[in-house]
Amino acid sequence: MTAVRGGRAHDEERARVAAFRGSLELDSLVDIHTHFMPDRVLAKVWAYFDAAGPLVGRRWPIAYREEEQRRLELLRGFGVRAFTSLLYPHKPGMARWLNDWAADFSARTPDCLHSATFFAEPAALADVGRALSQGARLFKCHVQVGGFDPGDPLLDAVWGLLADTGTPVVTHCGSGPVAGAFTGPGPIAALLARHPGLRLVVAHLGMPEYEEFLGLAERHEHVMLDTTMAFTPFSEAAAPFPPAALPRLADLRERVLLGTDFPNIPYSYAEALEALEATGLGARWLRAVCHDNAARLFSL
Repeated sequence: MTAVRGGRAHDEERARVAAFRGSLELDSLVDIHTHFMPDRVLAKVWAYFDAAGPLVGRRWPIAYREEEQRRLELLRGFGVRAFTSLLYPHKPGMARWLNDWAADFSARTPDCLHSATFFAEPAALADVGRALSQGARLFKCHVQVGGFDPGDPLLDAVWGLLADTGTPVVTHCGSGPVAGAFTGPGPIAALLARHPGLRLVVAHLGMPEYEEFLGLAERHEHVMLDTTMAFTPFSEAAAPFPPAALPRLADLRERVLLGTDFPNIPYSYAEALEALEATGLGARWLRAVCHDNAARLFSL
């Protein structure tokens, strides 16, 4: 796999994505797992991937190492009508200023779903309340990078507020690519036992604990999953999705959402979509996942 480069490559990729959309009779896509960040934060994230840091564990070339405006042009060129600016702090004291940046970004980028984040710290409830008052429509919780227990008492009121307001939370809680102290289905099952109304979106289909997180979605009607990186050759090499679980994923059609991790992926956007198509789950499932479910969730 090579990083995407150059005008001709982008033109060819736009054509591949257009063909994918055309086969589904979709004018557009909705991608709920994309990343836009302050330049200096994104540079540090890219440097971490370049170095195959401990939470990455393998070579990970960034396919879309472009400046912000160019990345926006690329997404829009793929026909993505709505996307996110998912941010995540790795230490206390970061969440509020990240959220302020995200509020400004969404104000100047109308097709971005206003995103926010939080950390397990005493200021968490105030930070989340402030972000909601600014118009945040979804949150990102990165259990692996944050290194905190989602069941930390400092977050109990946060989860309660997000459940009460019906605000979706895209949560990296699976143990891929490298397990953390609080990743895996156990802490999330305990969280849902306390907050069963929480609109939790399990990122990466819960990779690699796919079946356990499918089980949580089957038991909790408000739990959803996103497809970020799932089924791509890059992910299948390390954490293959069990073929026997595909019928369960098919049955959850209305609670699976398209995610890609753009721009921080080591392959093309078209490849991510084609990998979903290769599951054989069919056009009805793909239309729901790639557009209709998120359009309904966010009233687009």
